[in-house]
Amino acid sequence: MRYSFTLLIYRIFLIVLFPVIILLLILRSHNHPAYRVRLLERLGLVSKSFKQNGIIVHASSVGEVIALKPFIEQLLNSHPDVPITLTTFTPTGSAQVKKMFNERVQHCYLPLDIFPCTWIFLNKLQPQIMVLMETELWPNLITQCHQQQIKLQLINGRLSDNSMKSYRKLDWLIRPCIQSFDKILTQSDDNQRNFLALGAKKEICHVSGNLKFDLEINPETELKQQVLKEFIKSERQVWLVASTHPGDEELILTSFKSLKEQHKNLLLILVPRHPERFDSIFQLCQAQGFNTIRRSKKEVIKEGNDIWLIDTLGELLPAFSLADIVTMGGSFSTIGGHNPLEPALFKKAIVVGHDMTNFRKVMEQLSSKSGIEQINTNNSSSVNEQTVALTKSVNRLLMNKEASMTLGENAYKVVQENQGATAKSVKVLNELLQKC
Repeated sequence: MRYSFTLLIYRIFLIVLFPVIILLLILRSHNHPAYRVRLLERLGLVSKSFKQNGIIVHASSVGEVIALKPFIEQLLNSHPDVPITLTTFTPTGSAQVKKMFNERVQHCYLPLDIFPCTWIFLNKLQPQIMVLMETELWPNLITQCHQQQIKLQLINGRLSDNSMKSYRKLDWLIRPCIQSFDKILTQSDDNQRNFLALGAKKEICHVSGNLKFDLEINPETELKQQVLKEFIKSERQVWLVASTHPGDEELILTSFKSLKEQHKNLLLILVPRHPERFDSIFQLCQAQGFNTIRRSKKEVIKEGNDIWLIDTLGELLPAFSLADIVTMGGSFSTIGGHNPLEPALFKKAIVVGHDMTNFRKVMEQLSSKSGIEQINTNNSSSVNEQTVALTKSVNRLLMNKEASMTLGENAYKVVQENQGATAKSVKVLNELLQKC
């Protein structure tokens, strides 16, 4: 009774906020026009051609879509007659779905978690199972699935200590939400403990491992590797910095300037996280005095070029193959870092900042096998201190090719040793399907 009342308050609150949410999407579309496209899908109005009685899998953005690829491929192979609907929340995630699966899956945006929108969405698709990923907890959607006896599975469950603090403040809303799942599969023991602490039922909460270990270099990636390689004609050492956020570029460019004093031929490949920042980062690189080439211009990298800005989508994974050393952005502030397993798949030496809290267990596994180097700073360290530490680490690896190769080989072994979460997740989904 108490949950019904609080859910009603939550629904009323979101309905009141609905015009504000739409306005925010429109405002965001000023820099990223894709956010104003297909707005009807945000309201739950999906294509009339979509088939019902299938499986819905939600992946918020690009990284999640890539991690889900083996999982989706197995579903397509084992259930060829069951419609698979893959939803995302960001335009970049949507673009990734279209590139990877084309027409093999039904694709749309996940609707806003507002009662009429989620009801319209579920009423149209009438799925057998709804699969959510990591920390995607949408109270309206989950409650409606539970009420309509749609099976609920959470895969690759991740619940950090920081998220725990936030969710505990909303215990009245989150606890019943978590208890609505039929199965919760977590990345690690500590994530499982956090889900249990928030109220997950012990009998349905299991450790399955991290889907992001189940990466593979497929023919499409290999083809893109060759395409990108053709742009770098001369032999150069390459430092690739991936998924950068505001503030990262200033630190990286300062470090790069120092590194260039000793490594004249060093090429920096810069891959920003968000497309709407491509132009401003190009201007920043130019203003810092670096001869910068944009990938979208399809120009060959020459000796005098300092930076190659990857301002295209879907090319980060194959771009890792070009690097000698990789640094993951989002690890120098409080973002929590980005997936270091992708460069590990290519046996690359990886250097990261102090904040990799989004990948705590992965970091433990890589660090224990000497498969990653993390700079010795913290949240209170100045930008200058972080820059000095980063420059020192990258320079040491540039000077010592053997150490760089060993670091990459060790990282690759960790990936190989921890694969298997996809198969476990599909097995559980098949068990749930049999109960539908």
